[in-house]
Amino acid sequence: MSHPTPSYPFRTTREDLRIPLSDGTGLRARLWRPAADGPVPAVLEYSAGRLTDWTATDDARRHPWYAGHGYACLRVDARGHGNSGGRPAHTGEPSSAGESADGEAADGAEVLTWLAAQPWCSGRIGLLGTGAAGRTALRLAARAPDAVHAVVAACPEVGDLLGGAVPAADLHVRATAGLADAARPPDPQYVGDDWERMWRERLESLEPSFAQRLAAAAGEPAPAEPPGTAAVPTFAVAGWGDPSCSAVLGLLSSGPVPVRAVLGPWPHGLPDEVLPETLRWWDHWLRDVDGGALKTPVLRSWISGRWTGEEAWPSPDVRDIHYGLDGPLRTAGTASDDRYVQVRSPQHTGLNAGAYVPLGRPADLPPDQREEDGRSVCFDSLPLPEPLELLGVPSLQLRLRPGAGAGLIVARLCDVAPDGTSTLVTRGALAAPPAGEPTPDAAVELAAAGHTVPAGHRLRLALSSTYWPWLWPDPEPAGFGLDPSHSTLTLPVRHLAADSGAEPVAFASPTLPLPPPLHTTEPLTARPERLTVHDIGRHEWRTELSPASDGTRTHPDGLVRDEHTVTAYRVLTGAPLSAQARTDHSVRLERPAIGWDVTIHTRTELRCTATHFLAHTHLTALEAGNTVFTRDWQHRIPRKGA
Repeated sequence: MSHPTPSYPFRTTREDLRIPLSDGTGLRARLWRPAADGPVPAVLEYSAGRLTDWTATDDARRHPWYAGHGYACLRVDARGHGNSGGRPAHTGEPSSAGESADGEAADGAEVLTWLAAQPWCSGRIGLLGTGAAGRTALRLAARAPDAVHAVVAACPEVGDLLGGAVPAADLHVRATAGLADAARPPDPQYVGDDWERMWRERLESLEPSFAQRLAAAAGEPAPAEPPGTAAVPTFAVAGWGDPSCSAVLGLLSSGPVPVRAVLGPWPHGLPDEVLPETLRWWDHWLRDVDGGALKTPVLRSWISGRWTGEEAWPSPDVRDIHYGLDGPLRTAGTASDDRYVQVRSPQHTGLNAGAYVPLGRPADLPPDQREEDGRSVCFDSLPLPEPLELLGVPSLQLRLRPGAGAGLIVARLCDVAPDGTSTLVTRGALAAPPAGEPTPDAAVELAAAGHTVPAGHRLRLALSSTYWPWLWPDPEPAGFGLDPSHSTLTLPVRHLAADSGAEPVAFASPTLPLPPPLHTTEPLTARPERLTVHDIGRHEWRTELSPASDGTRTHPDGLVRDEHTVTAYRVLTGAPLSAQARTDHSVRLERPAIGWDVTIHTRTELRCTATHFLAHTHLTALEAGNTVFTRDWQHRIPRKGA
């Protein structure tokens, strides 16, 4: 079919395709193409998202816009996902390099070969990806650099910000949703009567791969996955607060190929404002059109209400400033002859952490940190005589009490206003050696930050020994002792005159096609996004999360999709082994016109002992209300050092 796009240079067409792989598996794809004379460059987005429902709205805005500017845009469902054949290589949550990543890259390489051979493709291909698909794009470019000419990666999920600590919130919630996503059936409107056979094959093959990731995090440290390398020219973008920020900065210094990066005030995703910049990137590397893509600053970042630009990274305008914890930063502490300050936090420290991956929901951002500061040991500066601008990755070097073990170390950097309001700037964590082992000095890397601390405000470094529910508590609640006289916070401080004489940095949203109409029905009794209950008598803290995205959506092609998720955490103030987490996720897909009705229920429950993590995962699939598949998985995963 075709539709006019008068504001773009080209009219576009859209068609659905089946791409054959060498093993006979067919991958479903959607192609937007300009009505141009001769072959054109191509942009490939290869993802585990379902292109006919889950990502359909964003796809229908961005890909026709690229096609209207002269690019053939191919959106492909990964093996075993959406309407593609085969068995899923993973269940949606981030995976480390391994069998699933290798299989994903191998399939992607075959898609590249197929794409380059099409008569409408010039053979010059760019890769586009957001989140997990951004990670896939970087890996695929590294695997086939001769076939890929450029990459645009938004919030690429690579690297580890947790310093070897065992993740709770992100791993647990996404594992449950990821299993449900992988268990969704193909859509009979697109694959016909074969949908049921494909679905049963998919269900029989499912394994909750989060258990392997939890085992890797809970066991002895494995060689760290690199924070992402650029094998071909790469344009990377992320929002401050997204866990990918440090990885994006790492891409800038990862190799000899040109890289440009933008860090802005956005949630997880690819913001509309940078689409014109991505088009300039494609034009330069896929068309040889010089639109100034390489004349922009290497790094453009949003810092406290304004855009700034760095002509190189590391920037000559940013230098490391060291703050001793017994000088420029000091703790009130308690009078003692012992030079070590003891950090021992209640187990509910971390309840005001906000979302690990902010998606733009009202409850995603961390609130005022004064409650968290009160559960931590804080080192404060005097009021600053002039503004302090931070840009880069802060770090912390701690001298720990010898032989005592440190368990979990969590550091938060806050901006404290004169009225006491404490705003989180960045944070980091480290799983230090357990008690009984020689404890070296601890080096904690915090997440990348861009922030201006105004004159008259104070810097605050808050240290805690737990951070629930982001991280699983250490089995021993003893905390750790540190020597402030041999401990240092290092901050990347940007020169206040760095912008003098520089060209202003600005972005403007493009005019995108209107997405297909999507009718949304919110639940009649919507849950709060984030609800915390303190049972004073039991010394228990419970938190319930329910995403604002829950509800019923009716797609233009007649598909009705209904999703609901509830996540709950509990912990007793003084008992780290009381920590428990549970997520229930359900999705119903219905086509009333043909009487098709399927439902997927998944549930993950996690708890811990001193020596093991105990995980129970449940999956039920129903057709027309009748159970067609059910399975439970039990995992007993040893803890590090147990």
